[in-house]
Amino acid sequence: AGTKETAFISAVTAAGLVHAVTRSCSAGNITECSCDVTLRHGGSATEGWHWGGCSDDIHYGMAFSRKFLDVPLRNMTGKSGSGLVAMNLHNNEAGRQAVAKLMSVDCRCHGVSGSCAVKTCWRTMSSFEKIGRFLKDKYENSIQISDRLRKKLRRKEKSQRKVPIGKEDLLYVNKSPNYCVEDQKLGIPGTQGRECNRTSQGPEGCNLLCCGRGYNTHVVRHVERCECKFVWCCYVRCRRCETMTDMHTCK
Repeated sequence: AGTKETAFISAVTAAGLVHAVTRSCSAGNITECSCDVTLRHGGSATEGWHWGGCSDDIHYGMAFSRKFLDVPLRNMTGKSGSGLVAMNLHNNEAGRQAVAKLMSVDCRCHGVSGSCAVKTCWRTMSSFEKIGRFLKDKYENSIQISDRLRKKLRRKEKSQRKVPIGKEDLLYVNKSPNYCVEDQKLGIPGTQGRECNRTSQGPEGCNLLCCGRGYNTHVVRHVERCECKFVWCCYVRCRRCETMTDMHTCK
């Protein structure tokens, strides 16, 4: 617990809850909320646009996420857990702030022959894929904090103590274990025997997934029915096709 990965999971969970609830509000699927009514009658007539449509009401989504995820954490008792609770609350909020930060404005043109003399605009959330990429970047740059946790969170590095911790930063206490090697106590399966992609530079690529140990190549034989045709009347006639492909697995 308390690793970069658990920080990322906390943030993604909180952000996902905001995103899902807010989308349901805009779609009219929840009776307690709808579109964001605070923007109505706003805009700039002189600039040729006004608020309209259905702006996503992330205020309700944010409040719901805080109530659902944060309240149980705040109710935890015991002085020893207070610092970890503060860190988890921070990471939850960092996920929610990502949704708010990436809100954008969409517009629709009105006018003769699409002249765009007037525009109707509304605020909308980014796709969750974009939010996920933002949080992945925060994960890559997450901040280690002191394990002497109190209510005030502070950086582990003494030379960095005066650098403020941003509300969008992800925080962790413990360095991540070695996910490359099996550890049954921690529930880590390791990557030995995992199938990998020899040509990819991504996380599924053999270079990264095999953790520098290299990989084995096996030739796999696939047999399947192919070139099937309907014969009158009434059955299907197929050929038996055989292909040979290379499969790579981590050493």
